[in-house]
Amino acid sequence: MSIWTRIAEALSALASGEGLSAVFDKLRGDPDRSVGFTIAVIALGAKMAKADGRVTKDEVVAFREVFLIPPDEEDNAARVFNLARQDVAGFDTYARRIKAMYGADDRPLCDLLEGLFHIALADGVYHPKEDDFLHQVAQIFGFDERRFRGIRAQFVAEADRDPYDVLGVDPDAPMSEVRAAWRALVRETHPDQMMARGVPEEAVKLAERRMVAINRAWEEIQRAAA
Repeated sequence: MSIWTRIAEALSALASGEGLSAVFDKLRGDPDRSVGFTIAVIALGAKMAKADGRVTKDEVVAFREVFLIPPDEEDNAARVFNLARQDVAGFDTYARRIKAMYGADDRPLCDLLEGLFHIALADGVYHPKEDDFLHQVAQIFGFDERRFRGIRAQFVAEADRDPYDVLGVDPDAPMSEVRAAWRALVRETHPDQMMARGVPEEAVKLAERRMVAINRAWEEIQRAAA
């Protein structure tokens, strides 16, 4: 059964008049967490794509780069997207429900935030309203300023690029600690690890950009210490 068929089943199970936000409640504890992840990306992506006042064709293409939607499942994907745009709940409501769905495990939330950055940068412009949107989502997810800056630096060319932010360590941390942080992040970014925590196979390509940033940060710190 495809992930999109599972999503269609989740939607069809809703009572008449219930909004998309109710889907998240129904998916809590679902063993197929990739369904919840995908709905989360669509829902927040639909909200964020309008953060700068318009949804561009590039942003739609960017979503398709993250999720390969089979032609016979496009109606299901479009239904979720349209529900997210029309539902009265704001993006903060979705973000809180997603946070509750994953509990203390914030690694899928990091994957999700990176997917949103990918969509935000698709049109070549990082709008201040998009930055504010993503910043607020990160805060709801429980990410501190360092972690948000580290993720933003992976995508926004003009953003400050502190390698210590990327690795999540203090600048005065011993090299042994920095090395351990780098190795841990490399392990977490492996495709098998991402799929194990519910990231759909189609979206694992998001890890490529993260891996480049992680290794670049480690190399910069090594050069500075030499």
